[in-house]
Amino acid sequence: MRRLGVSIYPEKSTVEEIKNYLEETSRLGFSRVFSCLLSVNKPAEEIKKEFTKINTFAHELGFEVIVDVSPRVFGELNISYKDLSFFKEIGADGIRLDAGFSGLEESIMTYNPENLIIEINMSNNVHTIDTIMDYRPNKYKLYGCHNFYPHRYSGLNLDFYKECTKRFNKYGLKTAAFVTSHDKGAFGPWPTTEGLPTLELHRELPLEVQIKHHIAMELVDDILISNCYPTKEEFSRIEGLDLDVVTFDVELVEGIPEIEKKIVLEEFHFNRGDQNDYFIRSTQSRVKYKEHRFEVFNAPNQIKRGDILIESSEYGHYAGELQIALKDMENSGKTNVVGKVVDIEHFILDEIKPWQKFKFRLK
Repeated sequence: MRRLGVSIYPEKSTVEEIKNYLEETSRLGFSRVFSCLLSVNKPAEEIKKEFTKINTFAHELGFEVIVDVSPRVFGELNISYKDLSFFKEIGADGIRLDAGFSGLEESIMTYNPENLIIEINMSNNVHTIDTIMDYRPNKYKLYGCHNFYPHRYSGLNLDFYKECTKRFNKYGLKTAAFVTSHDKGAFGPWPTTEGLPTLELHRELPLEVQIKHHIAMELVDDILISNCYPTKEEFSRIEGLDLDVVTFDVELVEGIPEIEKKIVLEEFHFNRGDQNDYFIRSTQSRVKYKEHRFEVFNAPNQIKRGDILIESSEYGHYAGELQIALKDMENSGKTNVVGKVVDIEHFILDEIKPWQKFKFRLK
């Protein structure tokens, strides 16, 4: 089951601010917390007191808490990879290794008596996870999570991201990536505040569009907001979003008939298995409405990428079939343009695979 998560930075927020944030996001269905020890410069006892208070509260709300660490943090807090009790004492459910060990250590750590999750940095296209798997870890306690990137232009490119992620997917491990808020005052663990996405192409995109893209790619299980604090408007666009099926925001043409409107907004859609280059095809509506007469009511000469199409009865047995145009093309005069996917989401269309499900909502 895909989850949404948030990030918290106790060194930059008060305990009350964090508690309020967790309460708000819990009501919206968020269930995972990313917390960071990499940027904390406090004595171990002070860290323990502060993090325990926050993490205990997070657990009361049903959150899973993963804390970001590295071998440097282990050294500064005098922690051994063979004894992870410190993290259990602060109420963490697991630790994310921003930088790792040799593979054997990570494998041993997955058998820790504290039952902590060990999360591996996914943002390097190397054999790290293969080496860990060679040492036969407890894979049920092994996660993967990408980095986020505060510096503009430093985020992962899409192809590289996919290659890195698939290294973890092949082992069936739970995975995560980050998306960024665009609140002007949003912050992360570091001084640079130019957004905190995993993917560079997400840096300027609305928060809900970033999330939709991850849903469409079907590569990660958990999607985490990396910076604090998103705006109420951003949350309003996320609230109720289906995390299992990509949802496209659409604009419908004026005067669309009721049946065509119902097909777009209410019917169950999935792409046919025999994929083509020109459009995504959802064909079940032509079966359900085979007795209906679909009149030609809006058939412009040119079909544009992102247009939502429903075939008229002039197309015979194709009548009632819904399509999404992937390319500009000439209209035969038999195809109704009933609406369009909003421009900013056109790039997500390229991620829809054969048999993949999708839905629409009015913008």
